[in-house]
Amino acid sequence: MNIQWFPGHMAKAKREIGESLKMADIVIEIADCRAPRASRSSDLGHLINRKPLIVALNKCDLADSSVTCDWIEHFIKAGTVAVPICSVTGDNFAELRRMLDSLAQEKRERDQARGMKGRAIKILVAGVPNVGKSAFINKFSGRSAMEIGNRPGVTKMPQWIRVGDGYDLLDTPGVLAPKFNDELTGLRLVWIGAIKDEIIDKTEAAMLLCEFLRDNYPESLREQYKLDGELGGGYEILLEIGKKRGCIVSGGEVDEHRASGIILDDFRAAKTGRITLENV
Repeated sequence: MNIQWFPGHMAKAKREIGESLKMADIVIEIADCRAPRASRSSDLGHLINRKPLIVALNKCDLADSSVTCDWIEHFIKAGTVAVPICSVTGDNFAELRRMLDSLAQEKRERDQARGMKGRAIKILVAGVPNVGKSAFINKFSGRSAMEIGNRPGVTKMPQWIRVGDGYDLLDTPGVLAPKFNDELTGLRLVWIGAIKDEIIDKTEAAMLLCEFLRDNYPESLREQYKLDGELGGGYEILLEIGKKRGCIVSGGEVDEHRASGIILDDFRAAKTGRITLENV
């Protein structure tokens, strides 16, 4: 699938993020733990320059925990501060807060040496669409400060939120690269819901997801959809799931569009199991 999605508001948001970064002391990049490489912003590293960075791998409760461990080890070896989190349950928020406090203390000591006291540490929260930036801010602040949704594009413009405890957070719109380096990156972003379903061929996306699950998590696929016998091609699996789920139209044909929606929704809600889409 050749997938590209870079609407006009993203170009504007990218410029605004660049301006906001001038005011930020620390950057927290929210990525999806199921796709730690694909869901990271290719432009952010250039924009933040030398500012302290924490990579928070959100939705860790939906990812394959053994692969998550491999990714954390990979980040550590690369010299990147990273932590898997869940913005729904608050898992590992204490660890993230410890990392943040350590970075903030260095900034406060520098401010104090220059005679600046009591200034809130400004944290910019960035990431591609639908990785859970607003949900993270709500959990971190302990209140429903931001509108959240399970679709990309909810946050339209940067918004500062006073958190207390000496921190201000800036929620930013999700921004994708104008062009993906490879087709797999775009496809993985489709599977995790970072790209609007309206602009893709859902049947092809679901068919390719079935093939990925067949090759990497066959037992999870079998168990979720009660599939027996040898697993065929992606399209065959999609049709079989459609039959199992009653996606039948007049004439006994499978409603491919409806079946595709079920497959994608089940994966995104982790009903298919805890799945990670890319290895280190």
